[in-house]
Amino acid sequence: MFKIFSKVAKAVGNSRIGYVSAVVLCAGNSTRFKNGSENKQMASVLGKPVIVRTLEAFEDCEPIKEVVLVVGKSDIDKYRELVIENGFKKVKAIVTGGNTRQSSAMRGFRHISEKARYVAIHDGARCLVTPSIIEKVLDDAVAYGVASASCVVTDTVKKTDAKGFVSRTLNREKIRCVQTPQIFQKDIYTSCAYKAKEKGIVATDDCMLAEAFGFRVKLTDTGRENIKITVSDDISLAEYILHKRGEKEQ
Repeated sequence: MFKIFSKVAKAVGNSRIGYVSAVVLCAGNSTRFKNGSENKQMASVLGKPVIVRTLEAFEDCEPIKEVVLVVGKSDIDKYRELVIENGFKKVKAIVTGGNTRQSSAMRGFRHISEKARYVAIHDGARCLVTPSIIEKVLDDAVAYGVASASCVVTDTVKKTDAKGFVSRTLNREKIRCVQTPQIFQKDIYTSCAYKAKEKGIVATDDCMLAEAFGFRVKLTDTGRENIKITVSDDISLAEYILHKRGEKEQ
């Protein structure tokens, strides 16, 4: 009886949320990963490519209805084959990225469904994301309009001057490391992204667009395991985390 009730409650909740699209960014040049000699999205983590692990999480996340994959121009065919080989049903489009992360996100956003009420922007290299992390951020986005995955800072953080000397010590209780997914009400993202383009605002993450135009961004604590593969050493860390989760080599 409890299982039946849970399924009904979840269905009601998802219908309240409406259509959710995801834009997964894979158009970076991987210059910090093995000196750029290998595309980090295709690097193996316990026998699976990074991007396969990322897409599996979105494929298994019930509220996500479609995925737009943003990739480098020369990689379109490679990603198309990967999607077919792994049977990803939610990948509705594969498009080429721009010169910056911001422009790549916009290119992906232009291809999401008109039915979308929310859009999740995610780094393809953040392959330890889980359906529960995505849903946790989505819950906050529904409540507050904009939300981002994040984790608390445990180190003492200091601000420096131009010469590298400490100018002050920051209160780490009020500092978070920001991750992805970052999830927006579609209308908020549309407004902020196009206004930013008009005003020439450059953002290193999507939440900065909302911040620039006065929207409050809810930071959802999703823990420290949602790491991004940036340098080759991150593969070992990702595999350690997966071993802790009980996963074995494929």
